[in-house]
Amino acid sequence: MKIKKLKCFNFRNILDTEIIADSGMNVICGENAQGKTNLIEAIWLFSGAKSFRNTKDSSFLNFEKQKARTEIEFISGGIENTAIMEFSDKRKAFLNEKLLNNPSKLAGNFNAIIFSPADLSLVKDGPQARRRFLDVAIGQLYPNYINILADYLRAVKQRNQVIKELRFDGSIEIMLDVFEEEIADKGIKLINYRKKYIEEISGFVSDIYNGLSSGKEKLLIKYLTSVNEENYKEKLKNSRKEDSFSGITSIGPHRDDIIFNLNGINARNYGSQGQQRSIAISLKLAQAQVIKNKSGEYPICLLDDVMSELDPSRQSYILNHIRDWQCFLSCCDPSNIANLKSGKVFEVKKGEVKENVSSFG
Repeated sequence: MKIKKLKCFNFRNILDTEIIADSGMNVICGENAQGKTNLIEAIWLFSGAKSFRNTKDSSFLNFEKQKARTEIEFISGGIENTAIMEFSDKRKAFLNEKLLNNPSKLAGNFNAIIFSPADLSLVKDGPQARRRFLDVAIGQLYPNYINILADYLRAVKQRNQVIKELRFDGSIEIMLDVFEEEIADKGIKLINYRKKYIEEISGFVSDIYNGLSSGKEKLLIKYLTSVNEENYKEKLKNSRKEDSFSGITSIGPHRDDIIFNLNGINARNYGSQGQQRSIAISLKLAQAQVIKNKSGEYPICLLDDVMSELDPSRQSYILNHIRDWQCFLSCCDPSNIANLKSGKVFEVKKGEVKENVSSFG
């Protein structure tokens, strides 16, 4: 998969720009708060996922503008495609001039992985970050997962809304039976998808981490869940009393986690910062390999100001690993990145983007 061209109009601080991309490395450089991450984000949104910055759609519009638009021309499976994203009161997505009923439908048509400084803390942060990683990664491979997840979260929300009343109105038990039937049905499907994905990715994660650690450490990953198909509905019913006081559903895939076992210990609790970062790198690079195995093509690699957080050896490992991919890498100064030798450089200043034809060599 390759991007040929990116256009942005009124997208955040980028008023009007067009980039003709290199088929390999594309470096987006400039000082902080100039718009580098905005370009990375514009590309990422075509994957069908939400912004990695956890912002509302309204924030995509340039200040005091009513509409914004982004467009990419890309090649997938040898076929040229055009995708367009329009932002106003809501986000609209088009693929080859056809309006999609939801921007998430772009998932699987355009594949990308994003690696930002926040991802470096993927291991040490709480389980919500790791569940989000799974949801985005699986949604790209299996778009129906997104629909199942939405149905599941809707049913959990409905249960949460009425569970507090259980202490005062026993008749609510009947309503809870209905919600819990839906929760268990969709929840098991989510768990099965996640377990399957962990099986698909685990070998790649271990191999990549082995390379990063020069074979000195062994990494294993495991999906941790509190329910299974046999006991799910029973556990939901048994947790009603406790949940009626907290107002939340305390079990299910929305509470699950990934465990990183490094040489027999839990890396989240006992791993060093360097080890945790290497695990995060391994997870992201392995995600791309799983996409390659399913689609036949590597996804677009987006590295948003992450290289400055890594030592030269990890920088070199990543760049060597992705040497055959198309990559968009944002940074302040390309000269500070080890083994960055070829490609195109785009300088961003106050939202204006210009290609620098003499930055390498």
